[in-house]
Amino acid sequence: MYVFTICLPFAALLLIFGMRYYAAVKQAKLRYANEEAYRKVAEMAVAGQSEAAAALASIESSLSEIKIRVGAIEKVLKEVD
Repeated sequence: MYVFTICLPFAALLLIFGMRYYAAVKQAKLRYANEEAYRKVAEMAVAGQSEAAAALASIESSLSEIKIRVGAIEKVLKEVD
């Protein structure tokens, strides 16, 4: 009985430190998963921005072609008048 009462506080200390270690490991795993998810979102945002930039460049080139055509049509219409 005497040995049991002496070992009980030590067991409680071991249990407390074990729980703290487990909580720290679990927290580190969750933090890593959160950072990984953030990286994926950032990569998707970068890909989306590059696609938007490519689409904008395509639209700008189409717009410049339309401006040239409209200018040619205006010239023809002015000559007709």
